Amino acid sequence: MPVFDYTAKNATTGQITKGQLDVPTRDDLIGHLRKNRLILVSLREAPKSIAFKLPGKGIKTRDIVIFTRQFATMINSGLPLVQSLTILATQTENPKLKDVTRAVVFDVEAGNTLADAFARHPSAFPALYVNMVAAGEAGGILDTILLRLATFLEKNDKLIRKVKSAMIYPAVIFGVALGAIVILLVFVIPVFQEMFASVGSDLPVPTRIVILMSDMLQSYWMVLLAAIGVGVFAFRKFNATNAGKRKVDAMLLGMPVLGDVLRKSAVARFTRTLGTLVSSGVSILDGLEITAKTAGNTIIQDAIMQSRASIAGGDTIAAPLEKSGVFPPMVISMIAVGEQTGGLDEMLSKIADFYDDEVDVAVSGMLSLMEPMMILFLGVIVGGMIVAMYLPIFGMMNAIQ
Repeated sequence: MPVFDYTAKNATTGQITKGQLDVPTRDDLIGHLRKNRLILVSLREAPKSIAFKLPGKGIKTRDIVIFTRQFATMINSGLPLVQSLTILATQTENPKLKDVTRAVVFDVEAGNTLADAFARHPSAFPALYVNMVAAGEAGGILDTILLRLATFLEKNDKLIRKVKSAMIYPAVIFGVALGAIVILLVFVIPVFQEMFASVGSDLPVPTRIVILMSDMLQSYWMVLLAAIGVGVFAFRKFNATNAGKRKVDAMLLGMPVLGDVLRKSAVARFTRTLGTLVSSGVSILDGLEITAKTAGNTIIQDAIMQSRASIAGGDTIAAPLEKSGVFPPMVISMIAVGEQTGGLDEMLSKIADFYDDEVDVAVSGMLSLMEPMMILFLGVIVGGMIVAMYLPIFGMMNAIQ
């Protein structure tokens, strides 16, 4: 769909407005401006480099949360839908979200539902968002659904940031350790090597191993970089396949400390997402399908889809989740109780709140455990290399004595 840059004048105040809109034809854009009492001044098709950009790309979760809360407030205050969206398009700071909102306004004015208009921009409004908005429109509780959506997005974003923070710390420490090792091998070890060569004495085995590593790094660094590149490429290709992705996800869940963090965060995300959808009026089958797509782990996704098949066949959700072995017994029991009592959405929300706290504890425990492990790793590797280079010096001192 082409994107047009336009300049228009307000028919009442004479104020000049400039903007950009993606519409099928120029006539559609002119009709859109007339509906908003704007007189076209100039119009041109945007350059292809601009028109090719995906709407919503680069939109942060925080932008969507603010957009959703403001939208809910305006709807609750009685403002018409189109007017609310137009105001949001004007005051939104993110330029890409502004363009998306203008396109949504155009679609709604053309007779589409709000959910259908949002569905045309999946990079800004995912399936979960669209389905909840559709449920809110059908039930006449759009403002309530939007507030619930904003709260869900905030909590989900907070959970993701917790897990990311747990990954960043070991990655930084590992990077520092790798940098220190490379500096030692490239710049420090050769100085010792020249000194030992001038003496001409036999070197201990640890010293010869370190010198060999230094020579290999200096002589074959391009080969090593190429090997690392090929390894990364091969892993990405393997992870892109269904079988490869399952093996990697299963391995991550099976890791001693990290696996516990990932498992608890997945449980928190699953229960909060499904609970929010069910409480908003989305059917349990649609809710499970949407939740599976946002699980972030194929093992958990398969378990959720098996639950969906179980529900479609007239059985319970809890039984397939228990068979998967991914979800803790407490979660299975609470979901089973929620199904029996008819309060599944409330039970899921309670589980999500509990596991949000559990993720905090697990992340703190992982960081406190990794700190001494990383120090030990650095001490053994870097300290071992330094000791290896000083062994011949100690030997010479003993010989002199």
